[in-house]
Amino acid sequence: MKPSVSETFIGIDVSKQHLDLAVLPTDDTWRTPNRPKDLPALVERLAALRPTRIVLEATGGLQIPVVTALAAEGLPVVVVNPRQVREFARAAGLLAKTDRLDSRILARFAKVMRPKLKPIPDTEAILLKQLVSRHRQLTGLLVMEKNRRGSALPDLQAGINRTIRHLEKELKKLEEKMDQHLRQNPLWCATEKLLLTVPGVGPVVAKTLIAELPELGLLSHKEVAALVGVAPLACDSGQFQGKRRIWGGRASVRQKLYMATLVGTRFNPIIRAFYLRLVAHGKPKKLALVACMRKLLTILNAMARHQQPWQQQLPA
Repeated sequence: MKPSVSETFIGIDVSKQHLDLAVLPTDDTWRTPNRPKDLPALVERLAALRPTRIVLEATGGLQIPVVTALAAEGLPVVVVNPRQVREFARAAGLLAKTDRLDSRILARFAKVMRPKLKPIPDTEAILLKQLVSRHRQLTGLLVMEKNRRGSALPDLQAGINRTIRHLEKELKKLEEKMDQHLRQNPLWCATEKLLLTVPGVGPVVAKTLIAELPELGLLSHKEVAALVGVAPLACDSGQFQGKRRIWGGRASVRQKLYMATLVGTRFNPIIRAFYLRLVAHGKPKKLALVACMRKLLTILNAMARHQQPWQQQLPA
C-alpha cells in the first residue's frame, strides 16, 4: 500500500544529551535537548504534524521518557529493534552513521516498513521490568564473586566475602521491593499465582514473564515462541536443506525459560516425559531441551489465556 501525500513519518534518534528528529515527506530535521522540561513542547510540535508513525530505537532505557510522553498524548509511537533498522539501512545502501542520518533512516523505516503499533507500558510496568532487570544484574555479580572466591588467595577472601554478603543483602531488599510492587497490581498477582502452579516455575521466572513478556496469553503459541526466540527457523536454499535453528528473540526471557525447563525435565511430569521421549527417539539432548522450552512456553501461554492453573487440562 502506497502512503498518501498527506501522511507524515517521524524518526527520532535518542542519545543521552539530545534528540535528533527527521520528518518525511518534508525532510525537515532538527535537534532538541533530551530533558524532561523540554518534552511537553516537543510533544506539542509533533502532535501538530499529525504523524502516521513515530519510530525510535530501543536504546537501553534512554528512550523511555520521550516514548512515555508521546504515548500519553495518543501519538502513534513505536519502539523498534536497532538491528532491524541497521539492516534496513544496509539494504538501502545507507552505510554512513551520524545522529542526524540515523533520524532520517528511522523516518524512512517508518514510511516503508510501517511497524505495527503496540501498547506502550505504563510507569508501573516499566518499574517492574527495571526491578527484574536489576535482580538479574545483581545475581550475575553474586555468581561472579562466588566463583572468584574459589580461586582467590587467603588475603583476598575477607574482601570477597564482604562483597558477597553485601550483594546478598541487596538482593533480599530488591526481592522484597519486587513483591511489594507486584502486590499493587491485582492482575499481576493473579498471573504470578497461576504461573507458580507449574512445576519448575519459581518466583523469579514468574516475575520475569510478567515484566518482560506481557504478551503472554495474548498471542498464539507460534507467535509467542517466535517472540521469545524458541521457534525453529528454516535455513533452506535450492536443494540444500539446512538444520532448523532458534535465533533472536528476548534473551532474558529465554534464559529464565531455559532454567525452568531444566528443572522441569526432572520434576515436571509432562516436560520430563516429553524430554525422555525425544531423547529415546535419537534427538540430541540440546535439541530436546529446546523443544521442551517451546512446549513449556506453549503451556504457560495457554494457562495465561484461559486463566487455568497447571492441574487443569489445558487447550493448546
